[in-house]
Amino acid sequence: MSENTELKVGKRGEIYTTRELRKKVGFTLGGKALARIEGGRLIVQPKPTALTLLKKPRVEAKPISQEELSRLRRELAEELETK
Repeated sequence: MSENTELKVGKRGEIYTTRELRKKVGFTLGGKALARIEGGRLIVQPKPTALTLLKKPRVEAKPISQEELSRLRRELAEELETK
């Protein structure tokens, strides 16, 4: 978000957003939100639903050879052994 919007904090700590912000981010009435702290900032985003996940474009995976798969598995095993 490039512009700053002043929000109200209620008596019990509720943070009230504007309709415009909710629409831009994709919050829906009755939906859920995920929150985390990053670098002293509160990051709040809509929790994805099964429907929103189904609407996301799929990433096409490229097939890999058996040799490439074996190499990747060896690398992962080595990495896990060092931890």
